[in-house]
Amino acid sequence: MHEILDILKKNARTSVEDIGKMLRLSPEDVATQIETYEQSGTIRGYRALVNEDDLPGDRVTSVIEVKVQPEREGGFDRIARRISGFPEVKNMYLMSGKYDLLLFVEGDTLREVATFVSERLSTLDGVLSTGTHFMLKTYKQDGVLMDGEKVDERLPVSP
Repeated sequence: MHEILDILKKNARTSVEDIGKMLRLSPEDVATQIETYEQSGTIRGYRALVNEDDLPGDRVTSVIEVKVQPEREGGFDRIARRISGFPEVKNMYLMSGKYDLLLFVEGDTLREVATFVSERLSTLDGVLSTGTHFMLKTYKQDGVLMDGEKVDERLPVSP
């Protein structure tokens, strides 16, 4: 049934009828499985993939690497919960490598993001260091090209 999730990840607006046809399942079976995924929390929501570069305004997205001191009993979880509570933090991941947490932070201006990092994030107990990178342009997001050009990579076929 994970095929249903793969289809919904590519296009959450795909109808249960179309999914059923693709997977040779009844629409009722597809709807039941989707409801099960929703109730169990596997599916957490649905949203549109938006090319932010096409919107008016200068919204800023940054990627922030955070080195933290893990806690004896809670490891990274307690500090991660605190950081994830900030509304500026849109995505956060535990990582391997030089830094422990990877954050995607949004703000209206560069200064707003910088202030968040210097006054709210880096001052938290347990945060040892941060590295901030500002996203300048989005070329591809969630497997979708954002430049507007659709490249047909199929080979030409002639009779």
